[in-house]
This record gives sequence, structure tokens and C-alpha cells, in this order.
Amino acid sequence: MSGQSIGRYALYYTPVPEHPLNQAAAHWLGRDVFGRDATVADARLNGEALLIAEPRRYGFHATLKAPFHLAPGTSRQELESAIRSFAASQRPCPIGPMRIIRLGGFFALMPRETTPFLRSFASRVVTEFDRFRAQMTPEDLQRQLSAPLDEAEMTHLVQWGYPYVHDRFRFHMTLTGKVKAEDHGSVAQQLERLFAPLLDEDFQIDAITLFEQENTECDFFAVSRFEFQRSRGGGLSNA
Repeated sequence: MSGQSIGRYALYYTPVPEHPLNQAAAHWLGRDVFGRDATVADARLNGEALLIAEPRRYGFHATLKAPFHLAPGTSRQELESAIRSFAASQRPCPIGPMRIIRLGGFFALMPRETTPFLRSFASRVVTEFDRFRAQMTPEDLQRQLSAPLDEAEMTHLVQWGYPYVHDRFRFHMTLTGKVKAEDHGSVAQQLERLFAPLLDEDFQIDAITLFEQENTECDFFAVSRFEFQRSRGGGLSNA
């Protein structure tokens, strides 16, 4: 890792800090990604901290550009400038109402209907900002290879640093880690109580939020939110 930055960055979608969905997620996961000192003390699922450990670490989000170290010769300031310019030329991308589903053993929020623009938008983000991504470390590669990958996913991993891009992209906002089969029903009920009343909104990607992980021992936090052209609403921004 010689010459490589210690921290990692990621480009995510997340609602504005004050949105009820973000607040519900902060309660569920035990922390708000928009405040480094903001934790919710009572957020635990029957004491099963492991159930939310992984999504809590990354924060409530949908991945657009997966975590990466900065490439040599680039800086966070240059990355933020590039995101700002990109966001200024974008119009909001429709998501629509969402639902709670079980996806590969974990629970997540996903759009209720297929949204044709989501995949192409996410692909643009992946390719547009890849110049800021350093080559993967052996540790990063090993972490990605812990899940079984098909040939296309392996190709994406090598080329883009993440297997689930382009044709393998699925918009989702993770709520749990892997859930035991016998716990599916009880976990689903708790998620329905907390999130279902909030999911009928016509959601849209109206900003890109830059997340940072200072080192491997730290959680990811939102550091800047870049709103798109004609998007509305407040929230954390770099302005």
C-alpha cells in the first residue's frame, strides 16, 4: 500500500439528513451518517448487534461508486470538484416507491418497479469517476473474492474495482447483514413496522453524497452532498 492514501471514499445515494427515511435508518442502524458524533443509543435488534454491524459500518446508502482509495496524484479536493461539476449537469434520476425485500440472505430497500434510467445513471457514475480510483490492494481484492463471482462479475472487479456494476448493478439500500432462515419472519416484521410507512414516496436520486472512511477501523460518514440541477431540498452540502 505504499504511496496509497489510508482513507477510502465512496459515492452514494442517500436522502437528505432530515428525511424521515434517513432518520428511521439512523434509529435502526444506531448512527446517523451525516454526523460523526451522532449515534442512537437504543438502536439494536433484540441485542443482536451483528445483524446490523455491516450496514452500520457503511451507513445508510445505495452504492453508485463503491469504496476506493484515491489514485496517486489525485486529491479529495479534485474529487469534490469533479463531483460538483458532474452534479451541476444532472437532472434527478427516478427511483419511485420502494419496498423491503430479502436479497441474497440480507434485507434491503429496492424500487418496487423496474426503473430503466437507474442502471445507465449508475454506470455513468462508475466510469466518470474511475480516474480517481487507485488500483485494488491485495486486501481489497481478497475481501471482494469472499463472495462467489461469475465471469462477468470477475471482469467488472478487475476493470472497475467492484463486481456489481453495469449489467450486474441492482439499486438497493442495505438494512441488515445475513439473516438466519429461522429469523426471516421476525426481522421482516420489525423492518416493516419501521420502514413500510415511509416507502410510498416517489423517490429520486437528486444528489451524490461523498462518503469517507478515514481508516480501516472507522465507519463511513457523509462529508459532502452535491445536489443535481433542479433538485430541491436542503441538507449537508459542500457549498
